[in-house]
Order: sequence, then structure tokens, then C-alpha cells
Amino acid sequence: MSDNPSATESLADFVADTSYGTLPPDVIVSTKQRILDTIGVALAGSDAPGCDGARKTILAEGATGTSTLWASCERAGSRGAAFINGMHAAALDYDSVYERGSVHPDIVTIPAAWAVAEQTGANGKAFLAAVALGNEVACRFGAANLHNKGWFYTSVHGVFGAAAAAGKLLGLDAAGIANALGLALSRAGGTQQALLEKSLAKRAQSGFAAEAGVFAAQLAAAGISGPSQAVEGKYGFYTLYGEGDVATLTRDLGAHYESLATAIKKYPSCTANHVPIDLLIDLAVTNDLAPDDIERVKIELSPFANGLVGDAFDPSDNPQVAAQFSIHYSAASALLRRRLGIAEIQNDAVHDSAIAEFIPKVEITIDDGNGGKFAPARVTVKTTGGATLDGYLENVPGTPANPLSDNQVAAKFRDCAQFGLQPRSTAEADALAATLGQLENKDSLTGILERS
Repeated sequence: MSDNPSATESLADFVADTSYGTLPPDVIVSTKQRILDTIGVALAGSDAPGCDGARKTILAEGATGTSTLWASCERAGSRGAAFINGMHAAALDYDSVYERGSVHPDIVTIPAAWAVAEQTGANGKAFLAAVALGNEVACRFGAANLHNKGWFYTSVHGVFGAAAAAGKLLGLDAAGIANALGLALSRAGGTQQALLEKSLAKRAQSGFAAEAGVFAAQLAAAGISGPSQAVEGKYGFYTLYGEGDVATLTRDLGAHYESLATAIKKYPSCTANHVPIDLLIDLAVTNDLAPDDIERVKIELSPFANGLVGDAFDPSDNPQVAAQFSIHYSAASALLRRRLGIAEIQNDAVHDSAIAEFIPKVEITIDDGNGGKFAPARVTVKTTGGATLDGYLENVPGTPANPLSDNQVAAKFRDCAQFGLQPRSTAEADALAATLGQLENKDSLTGILERS
């Protein structure tokens, strides 16, 4: 390390010098929990619109490769596997999120790291370390970002995390990691336009980043250099992509882990919907509300949340994506069904006539004084009997301030495993969860996803 390392050098040194044995125990626990969660949501999302077509496109190239497609247990090259698993993990919007930076790190770094770990024959400890380090890089890019210009930060920031994780597993030294980060700069991309238009491209962008991060690391391993000032250079990341606080990117690096703030989603929906969903389900259950008992529903959202989910509900083009990004649909499902799980974002559930009839009762207001992203939020239900029921929640379910229990995470994985290309029984899901819970004891990742 130089006497005055650049931000790029500091990140590279951190990744190269940190091992499984030097990671804090809480980081290891959190990383393992989110690996379980990410694989679960990828299994469930593997047959979502667009996902199977992407899988078949990759497999049509004919390369068998070394890396597992999680849902189908087929093999592909490392880059193709990283893309498919990343896309599958993003498909249901059920994946973990680092709210401060608007980044979903796990759906990029875990597919990238798993693919390269199988390619290199890395053991479970090496894989866990790579994921933890890659996530930290991705989250710090998110934390350092000062203005949202419309980039899709999961892919724009995630590619650096994927490159770091893959580079670690390829055995790169600090200089090699720096090259990988520099090469990743050339592949950083992704736009919120895909989200606004509810297009299936939104699901692909995490896969693009995972694939690009793997490729950047592989090229670095082959001796191909990248710009050494990927972060702070004249035409580096924070010049071209948006203003950032470089000090935040590297402050207390190795002593403080931003990735611990990553939340596990309770619902397969945009995070902006989660507080209202939680509140409305609780009101429906606590007060035993039937559909005919409800006259009006009022939901107060922050301007940020409203911008993501407040548009009128239109399921005509992509029903599932439309439901996932609609507060109107979320509220209707929460009150009418008292749940919003994977079954509730299937096409037949989205087109349920009872939902369409109820949605006009849902009123959205914007609280201009609410500077939060996804929370706090307030709901009010007015009953036909004249009662007014209120709910208010300051913290999104699944965040460190309002965490899911181990049992809730396990139940979510069990539910996820019942969907997708190859649904698994409860017993199969529990067995896989147990295996993933002991990754540090595995000599290899190969075969872990295989069904007996």
C-alpha cells in the first residue's frame, strides 16, 4: 500500500488483504443468511417472464461449462451462469436491498462469486469471504453516491462488487483487484428507465452486472490492465456517473461494514410497498376485516416512494412487474387476501376481478415533509361501519431496525423453493437450507444445488 493510497487502491488493498478468518463474526452470519435468501428468490423467479428465455439463450451457445444454473442444475460457462442466476434472483423483486445506496448487492455479487468459485474449485470459506467483500464494495459505492441521476445503481455499483468478489476467488493481488475494478468501470451501466416502463430488462440488469464483473476479473487475471483511477480519475466513476463522496467510500474500511445494513425483503414487491403492506395486513387480521367492511383506504407515502409505486395500476403488458411496482395492487392484496407472497404475484392473482373492483377504494397522498425513501409511511382504513383504523411504521420490515427472525427467513426460503422451474418439497428445501447454513465446512460448491 502506498503512503497516500487512492480510493481505488484502498478498495483493492482491502479486498486482497481480507480473508475469511479476519471477517467479523456478524458479517459472516449476515452473509450466510443473505446467500440463503438470494438462492431462494432465484429458485422462485426462475420461471418468471423472460427468465427461461434468457436461460435457453445462454444454453443454446452449447458450452457446458463449470458453473451451475441454480434452478435447473444445468451447467454453463462462468459468465453465462452469473448472468442467469443474477437475472433469476432479481425477477420477483424479492431480493435483499441496501436502502441507503438504493443497491441490491446480493443478486449481483453472489451469482458472480458462485460461478467463479465453481470454476476455480474454491471452498466454502473462500466463497463466503468473496461475497462479503464484494458486497461491501457495492454497498460503499451506494453509500458514497450523492445524487440519483437515473442510473440503476444495483448494476452500476454492483459490477464493482462482482469484480471484487470474482477477483478475490481468482487469487488476484491488490494490483490485480485494482485492474479488475478499472475494467469494471468500462462495463458499468443500467438505467431506471427499464423500471419506469415495467419492462423485463429490469430483471436482466443485475445479471448484466454479475456477468460483467466476472469478465472484468478474468481479464485482469489474464494480465489485461484497467485504468488505475477507476473511482477518482479525471474520467473516473464519480466524474462520469454522478457526484460522490470518496471519503465515504473508504472511511473505516475493514473496521465498519456497510453491508450489515442490507435488508432481507419480507414481500416480493418493490421495497416502497413494504410498510403499507405490513400495516394493512396487520389491520385486516387484528380487526378481522372482510372486503365489504372497507369503505376507503388512504396511504401516505414519501415523494421518493410514490415515484416508484404510486402510478395507476395497469397490468396489461407485464402483469407481474406491474403488481410488484404498484402500491394500489399491494394494498388491495394485503386487505383482501391478508398476504402478499409469491402466489399473489402470479398472473391469475394479478388479474383477479376482486382486486380490480377494490383498487378504486385506494387513495394515495404524498407527504412532502417525509424525507425518507421507503419509510416511514402511514395508512388509514375507513370502515363501512364508520370506524377509522390507523397504522404507522417508521422502519421497513427486514431492515436492521426491524429485522426478520431466523424462522421468518427460513420460512421465506421454504416458500420460494416451491416455485420456479423445478419446485422443491418442504423436505428438499429444508435440506438445502441446512447445507447452505454450513458452507464454511464445504470443500467445494459443486453439486450443492443438485437434487437427490
